[in-house]
Amino acid sequence: MIAYIKGTVEEILEDRVILEAGNMGYNIFMPMGAVEHLLHKGQEIKIHTYLNVKEEALQLFGFLTRDDLNTFKLLLGVNGIGPKAALGVLSGLSADELRFAVLADDVKTISRAPGIGKKTAQKLILELKDKFNIQEALEMKAEHVQMPGTGEADLTDMKKEAVEALTALGYSGADALRAVKKVELTPDMSVEILLKLALKNMF
Repeated sequence: MIAYIKGTVEEILEDRVILEAGNMGYNIFMPMGAVEHLLHKGQEIKIHTYLNVKEEALQLFGFLTRDDLNTFKLLLGVNGIGPKAALGVLSGLSADELRFAVLADDVKTISRAPGIGKKTAQKLILELKDKFNIQEALEMKAEHVQMPGTGEADLTDMKKEAVEALTALGYSGADALRAVKKVELTPDMSVEILLKLALKNMF
């Protein structure tokens, strides 16, 4: 019903933002743990929204990117996860981190999200694993983090190989991605060098 709202940040609260648009103030629940540092009062922003219809209320949930919104919708499709729990997941994990954690069966990383225990994390992985694949996850990550010195295709292939190698060594998908992200890529860098530098970031 409401795809997005453009407006001015009027107030930043613990779990929501009040956005003024068209002389109206919208209460929008957001993953504040992830976006609070990106927002400030008086800021003009575009928020992608999801309208949750309940018997006693209408609730707007908002995200700074369409990817986060789509990930939120996927989480809502998991049995037993409602809007507040899905928001909690995206407060503790970015969409990219969640994808890699699911693909790597990384229960520990997912269960660190607010309101998500081990059993819920296991259920989330079980129901979402067929929705993601490693190539798509790396391509999405490459879009979000543009690293200088190499083309997107090369970056995606190198990162994919490095992350897969690290997970084969027993590291979690989320930790492997973080370690690879910390390495500054150069045009002449090989996968072997990238892997060695990423391994140093594991300690």
